[in-house]
Amino acid sequence: MKQCSPAATPRVDGHVADRLCAALEQVQSPVCVGLDPVLEKLPAAIRPSVDDPQSRVDSIESFCMGVLDSIVDHIAVVKFQSACFERHGSIGMEAMARLILAAKERSLLPILDAKRGDIGISASHYAVAGRELGCDWMTINGWLGADGIDPFLLDNSGAFVLVRTSNPSGEQMQNLVLEDGRTVSEAMADLVVQIGAGHVGDSGYSSLGAVVGATHPDELSTLRERLAGSILLLPGYGAQGGTADGIRPCFDQNGLGAVVTSSRGIIYSQAGGHGDWKKCVRESAATFSDEIGRISGMRS
Repeated sequence: MKQCSPAATPRVDGHVADRLCAALEQVQSPVCVGLDPVLEKLPAAIRPSVDDPQSRVDSIESFCMGVLDSIVDHIAVVKFQSACFERHGSIGMEAMARLILAAKERSLLPILDAKRGDIGISASHYAVAGRELGCDWMTINGWLGADGIDPFLLDNSGAFVLVRTSNPSGEQMQNLVLEDGRTVSEAMADLVVQIGAGHVGDSGYSSLGAVVGATHPDELSTLRERLAGSILLLPGYGAQGGTADGIRPCFDQNGLGAVVTSSRGIIYSQAGGHGDWKKCVRESAATFSDEIGRISGMRS
């Protein structure tokens, strides 16, 4: 069995939000590539020849390693969809741990996309688990309030709270109107600002950010104003309906304040499943980075 010890990787000094901003400025584009590996979607050349658990995970790990090598010159942040690894059991989790370490070795900043949400003591365990994996940032569900959020900010760590998600049925709960006139998503945004105010770095941004879908352009501008000082993680740009005009208000005068994420549009950019899939990933990542760099104002 392959061995790994990602927890042995030293933590980098500096406020976690400041380090995220610096990483984005390094590539001059506020972008993130999501690793959502699905066996059936892998390029034909990398799919397992034998259908057994270890072969499946080996193919997924090889594919993700190829993605990391392909995006490294264009992308600063990589988001690991934990569910895609967890479904393969312990060997899947071990593979994700190795990949997180590999990302950090390539100076890619990893986000654990696990959407954890539980009561205080359980939240503490989840938060430590994320840090042990080597991720300074994690996506979380804030439904349980402050004691389910605070543990994820300990030890100079950061979290993105689900505020307005990109899935079509998110509005069933998130757009409900409370007695005070706010929607549920607006109330969650206010909680993020309240808690995050005590965790602001030199960049002016807090270690508590918010997930806001780029698929809701009419709400983006309002939520951006409401979430002043919070970094927005923006899924849903491009194929899912998010537009340049919709996300443009999310960035400050330096092009910071938001991170636009793309997963399937980058990692599965190869048409037909044959040929040089790494080249396709590399070119798609470069195009994505340049496009968002220009929209944000980081590039001219």
